[in-house]
Amino acid sequence: MSRIACINGRLLAPEDAKVSVYDRGFLYGDSVFETIRTYGGRPFALDEHVRRLERSAAQVAIPMPLDPPAFAIEIERALAAAGNLESYVRATLTRGSGPLGLDPRHAAHPLRVILVEPLKLLPVSMYRDGVSVITQRTERACDAAHGAKVGNYLASVLAIRKACEVGAHEALIINTAGQIVEGTTSNVFVVKDRALITPPEEAGILAGITRAHILAIAGEAGLSVELRPLQPDDVRSADEVFLSSSLREILPVVAVDGAPIGDGKPGPHTRALHLVFRRHVGMGDAKAPWEG
Repeated sequence: MSRIACINGRLLAPEDAKVSVYDRGFLYGDSVFETIRTYGGRPFALDEHVRRLERSAAQVAIPMPLDPPAFAIEIERALAAAGNLESYVRATLTRGSGPLGLDPRHAAHPLRVILVEPLKLLPVSMYRDGVSVITQRTERACDAAHGAKVGNYLASVLAIRKACEVGAHEALIINTAGQIVEGTTSNVFVVKDRALITPPEEAGILAGITRAHILAIAGEAGLSVELRPLQPDDVRSADEVFLSSSLREILPVVAVDGAPIGDGKPGPHTRALHLVFRRHVGMGDAKAPWEG
């Protein structure tokens, strides 16, 4: 298994991958990014990811140095160079380098960085037994960027630090309106009376690619879909709760702020939906993540 970096189209070993200390992504978090994983060695929903990267860049006025199809080809070339059975990709676009100062006009040449890593799955026990989460009130950089996937994750880093202090896996973000919008690196779903409920994009969430696919296939698992704001009590009183992200897929939550969800075990609807998702991505013949 190998790691590869691709900087402005140039393939490099990780130890040779360097960017300027004057890059605005380093100085100010002035960047956007995507995380992508492979199934059977092929990047899942690659076109959707690069199109969202383009939208994020437009929302924060970073010019795309490549059009989405060319960016996708560059990602595929980096994946091929790594040669892993399965990989995950972090594709980042910064505004570029320039003199110190916040004025974005100081940087005229965006920098693109593609990092390819061997895919490391979460432990089987997390899917088998579920995970605990906390709730955390905070304001996020993306709140000012209208849902763009921006590189400034300080609020999320601090929220995860709080979660780790109490042995939790994730922190669910409560916005200024008192609503749970998402996790630090995940979307959140509630199952109640066979309805799958998750906040709408208008709530200020990052509309995850995996989230979109889950909503599209929910009916196959016998679930209706409701897009509406989530109050903390909606989560605490849910029949089931789970997180979604490109790397986690569907991860059951069994406790919030130390209180159990339902019977404190991964629920049947979460399990059924995860199996449908695995078929959807072409992994229906593989073991379920909770089986090892």
